[in-house]
Amino acid sequence: MVIAGQFPHLTFAFGLMGNFVSFMVFVSPLPTFYKIYKKKSSEGFQSIPYVVGLFSAMLWIYYALLKGNAMLLITINSVGIVIQTFYLCVFVFYAPKKAKMESLKLIMLFIVIGFGLIVLLTQFLTKGAQRGVIVGWVCLVFALCVFVAPLGVLRQVIKTKSVEYMPILLSLALTLSAVMWFFYGLFLGDLNIAIPNTLGFTFGIIQIILYFLYKNKKPVIDDKIPEMKEKTSEIDEPEVPRAKDQHALDMVKLNAFIHTENVQNPHGVAVPINHIIEVPA
Repeated sequence: MVIAGQFPHLTFAFGLMGNFVSFMVFVSPLPTFYKIYKKKSSEGFQSIPYVVGLFSAMLWIYYALLKGNAMLLITINSVGIVIQTFYLCVFVFYAPKKAKMESLKLIMLFIVIGFGLIVLLTQFLTKGAQRGVIVGWVCLVFALCVFVAPLGVLRQVIKTKSVEYMPILLSLALTLSAVMWFFYGLFLGDLNIAIPNTLGFTFGIIQIILYFLYKNKKPVIDDKIPEMKEKTSEIDEPEVPRAKDQHALDMVKLNAFIHTENVQNPHGVAVPINHIIEVPA
């Protein structure tokens, strides 16, 4: 890239701001883990966001070490590894037996097998700069997949006209983070960092627009429930239709939780997923 290396001060500034915003998103689940600590149980939560976040942070550090000249990428992902590991330890310690075993299986799949194979294959089957190119493509594809994931949730928001489970502050933080890391990747001349964040910024803007568009709208499902209640009372089956609508509402809530909890990419680079999924009762 022509722009690469021409603005070292801007590269450092955007990387530093990206580190700060990403750190704030990394620590945002602390209240949730405090709740787990107080309850002495992680029942109702899932660990997969943190396993994926740990895997992603390790992957980006490996890429940064192969590439060189990406110290700010190493710093935030090193912090991410420590924080994600802490979250996983707390989760596994307080998890029921079944959830504990599932978490350990995920750790084995992503960290031991997945990351281990990437390191072994690139070390023994490739040489020199080719390693960085291959790992960079792996990081790029992984980040794009994470950014594309919320499309289904955005569709549900439009369909239901409800943004109850789309936290605007978090959306703003993630959008700002995507901007910071896009310019860091641009000035650094690294498309593997810049490209995913264009998608992150785009989806972030869409989320913000949808929030202000629908924040004062009455959810479509809420309009239907009273009508369903009247029909059920007439046919003397009071709970069946309502249960169907309630199930639809629960699915919307669950999808929204999965989006906000499971697809949170604070810097578009390490793809840390910084909240546990809590299935609404």
